[in-house]
Amino acid sequence: MSDFLPLIPRNFKATLTATAFTVGLFTASVAPSSAEELNREQVETIVKEYLLNNPEVIRDAMSELERREQLAEQEARESALTDSADALFNSKHQVVLGNPQGDVTLVEFFDYNCGYCKRAYSDMARLIEEDSNLRVVLKEFPVLGQGSAEAAQIAVAVNELAPEKYADFHQALLLQRGQANHASALKAATDLGLSEEDIGKVVTGPIPRATIEEVYGLADRLGLTGTPSYVVGNQVVPGAIGYDALKTQIAEMRN
Repeated sequence: MSDFLPLIPRNFKATLTATAFTVGLFTASVAPSSAEELNREQVETIVKEYLLNNPEVIRDAMSELERREQLAEQEARESALTDSADALFNSKHQVVLGNPQGDVTLVEFFDYNCGYCKRAYSDMARLIEEDSNLRVVLKEFPVLGQGSAEAAQIAVAVNELAPEKYADFHQALLLQRGQANHASALKAATDLGLSEEDIGKVVTGPIPRATIEEVYGLADRLGLTGTPSYVVGNQVVPGAIGYDALKTQIAEMRN
């Protein structure tokens, strides 16, 4: 889900970009008439000597480049949140836990085979238990293979057939040992009294596909590449940040 460049330092690309940025600033500062009198080799020599004598220029350029990229990413996410608010917070396909009329909404994108999601479950359960005004929206975001996709399809069917049983299903499947897939998800659903035949009818229908494609679209627009990822009010929070950090985010939104 993310770019991977083996054996290349993490900041190598940024360094090259920043260097090019610095060279561009330097050459742009040379008067046109002077630049025309210099050949390529002379310009490269001047730039090299300048950077060797002033290496902090590259550091400053990298800092500025990083600041601009972070600002652009934040602006893009804020725009995506505004444009996608209805699907993000009020989709007919989503699961709502906690207080449906809560004053702050916490959205979680999760995968049933995500180890971090399993560990983060207790954080979510504790927040719901302690905060009677918290509204929690769950988004099926299967990114860890076929088994995850199969489990998500059955989870969608459970929510469609018996939404009041989804929370128990979610806990049972997320916290089970072993791989989540069609068989394990089906067992978790039938253990709660749902009919295998009814589940099969929903799974083979259009609703699971529409639900999961909607979530993929949201994740793409918000720049989410892994699970768990959260949206708290108007803030995108990637990663399992823990109970305290989530509680702080919720408090900031509320205040």
